[in-house]
Amino acid sequence: MRERIIREVTAPQRSLTYYKALHDIANQIHAAKNINEILINLKDQMMRLFDADRITIYVVDGKRKEIYSRFKAGNNPEEIRLPVTNKSIAGYTANNAQTINIVNAYDSHELTMINSDLSFDKSWDEKFGYSTKQILAVPIFYKKYVIGVLQLVNKRNGDRFSLEDQNSALEMASVLGIAFFNQKKLAEQRRKRTKFDYLIQNNIISEKELEKAIAIARQQGKPIESVFIQSLRVKKEEVGRSLAEYYNCEYVPFNANCPIPGDLLAKLKHPYLKTNLWVPLGREDSAVKILIDNPQRLDKIDSVKSLLPAAKYVFAVGLKEDILQFLEHFYGAPQMKNEGSIDDILGKLDTGGEEELEGGIETLTENDSVIVQLVNKIITDAHRRNASDIHIEPYPGREGAEIRFRVDGICHRYQTVPYNYRRALISRLKIMADLDISERRKPQDGKIRFKKYGSLDIEVRVASVPTVGGEEDIVLRLLQTGAPIPLKDMGINERDYNLLLNMASKPYGIILVVGPTGSGKTTTLHSVLAHINKPETKIWTAEDPVEITQRGLRQVQVLPKINFDFAAALRSFLRADPDVIMVGEMRDHETASTGIEASLTGHLVLSTLHTNSAPETVVRLLDMGMDPFNFADALLGVLAERLVRTFCKDCKEPYHPTRAEYDTLARAYGRDFDSLGFPYTDDLILHKANGCEGCGKTGYKGRVAITELLEGTDEMKALIQSKANADAIRERAMNDGMKTLMQDGIRKVFLGITDLTQVRKVCIK
Repeated sequence: MRERIIREVTAPQRSLTYYKALHDIANQIHAAKNINEILINLKDQMMRLFDADRITIYVVDGKRKEIYSRFKAGNNPEEIRLPVTNKSIAGYTANNAQTINIVNAYDSHELTMINSDLSFDKSWDEKFGYSTKQILAVPIFYKKYVIGVLQLVNKRNGDRFSLEDQNSALEMASVLGIAFFNQKKLAEQRRKRTKFDYLIQNNIISEKELEKAIAIARQQGKPIESVFIQSLRVKKEEVGRSLAEYYNCEYVPFNANCPIPGDLLAKLKHPYLKTNLWVPLGREDSAVKILIDNPQRLDKIDSVKSLLPAAKYVFAVGLKEDILQFLEHFYGAPQMKNEGSIDDILGKLDTGGEEELEGGIETLTENDSVIVQLVNKIITDAHRRNASDIHIEPYPGREGAEIRFRVDGICHRYQTVPYNYRRALISRLKIMADLDISERRKPQDGKIRFKKYGSLDIEVRVASVPTVGGEEDIVLRLLQTGAPIPLKDMGINERDYNLLLNMASKPYGIILVVGPTGSGKTTTLHSVLAHINKPETKIWTAEDPVEITQRGLRQVQVLPKINFDFAAALRSFLRADPDVIMVGEMRDHETASTGIEASLTGHLVLSTLHTNSAPETVVRLLDMGMDPFNFADALLGVLAERLVRTFCKDCKEPYHPTRAEYDTLARAYGRDFDSLGFPYTDDLILHKANGCEGCGKTGYKGRVAITELLEGTDEMKALIQSKANADAIRERAMNDGMKTLMQDGIRKVFLGITDLTQVRKVCIK
């Protein structure tokens, strides 16, 4: 084999001494234990062979697109790395697979003649007091691939490296190429397969760093994976991928949106799972999915199968910290003194017999402690996760009840409750809301003042809806009391912001904020009221319920059950010397008519309405029977509003959009797109969702308002008086400067706040 490696040379000037030395070095190269021995221990012999002052042997790191070499600094080996680019001499050789023979490395003209990007780094010379002149760099090949670079520096006699030196260097490079390939192959065969082969093979960590991490882990009593992430700055995803490849299964990181598998957890104890580091994630078809730190531990696998009997199991690997986070997420963080954990609650539920529970549902009272704890835990967890709604959805048969939380407008599965407790859960909620627990055939509405039952000072709207199979769905809306948000922090565009403040400063007239349920209408109204809430202004509000409180406002809770509705409250306000009146909602003709009359008699009236857009609101009120002349005279403006999901600030990813994507945005925006001020250039940057642990891998976190504000101009009033249709009103409003919901949403796309997909989810035009 070595005879094939060392080429036969017939040139008379090649001396026998040279070939003997070359043959001897080749033998030592092939006998070396590893590449480091070649890079460090054989350099002196090679320098004598080439009569060179210095020699450097680089190896290509394909993963990082770098070349590296190792040398001794005292007793310890050190490493240098260069990118595979045209900016350095060795990098150029590796990048272009070309030999370079330079007479004077300091001659920039000579370097530029080879490549305009090529330069010589003088810092090494300055650091060691050395003067580099001649450089010969040749690529090291294995077959057709460049796997390294051999670089010789300064011929000792001061001459340039000759053609003979160049040919000799190519012969040595050929020997090194085969040796490097064989060494790598041999190392893979010798080395025992470990959990971190992926990290080493892809040059994410070195063997030395692995040994260092093992030592730190033993010394500090930490998992070695944590040492990689914290000390060596290895990405968590890379560590997970390495484990997945080793165990030949899926890697699952922590996800805060993962639903809680209540039916599986009911049979397990939190301390046991924490000690043994495994947790059920739920069911996939007929299989139970288990997250475990070591899917090859047979004792743990046997425990899983004995505790959770199933037809099939799917095992996934996770880091210790991820498993512990899942356990905290499922069982809850450390609880307050009187608050039970999911572990305790489900454990207590599991003690009752199935038949006894089914037979005793109707006799449940509000003092049934186990169900009380479960309901309190659900509401507390929803509040902790900033959920706006809780959906409790029982299924007929033995499927149990699924619980979902709506967070930022999107429903996420929270947990499942075993089927034999579903009616007990529903009954407890109906008791808390003063509803009839024996009535399951028709919808019911009620409210829970949760402070009466738990530590949170919140009010909960309760709606029960009969479903198939004699079951009932319960939907809870969490109404959190709090201070108003400053209007300037709500993301309203400059034109709408200034115009809305101008309208709110008027002494009389009516301002409407419209949109579907949960679009932030009440929040916006309170922000407007906060701006005009002064000691000299008397403000009355009628709300259902009172969600936001402000000092200076006189706020009234309407009670429809005793016929104290919005219309009655509005009539009473007119006798109580108001300057400004806010009505929670104009649900009927009487409320709307009274509100318009109040605005015409010297009062500023603010209210909400459930309509899709500002122009449609005008048509809707006219269809309700409002007098077009009175309504036109009273109208100051209509603000339509939606809440759109925003990018997670920690992980949103910038990118340059294609022309086709830009044109799609332009078409969706419609007329006057150029006035938006975002032309298509090479510097145009949009953003897209990426996903991180902070946002539950969704890429979105939080919401912002998109708005359209119709102004009651003279031209608009004339159209209202003539009962014009919605299209004519929209056209007039846009001529008056209104930007539609879609246009405001696209403006926020260009500002990097959200994307077109999210905008289209909440509006059409």
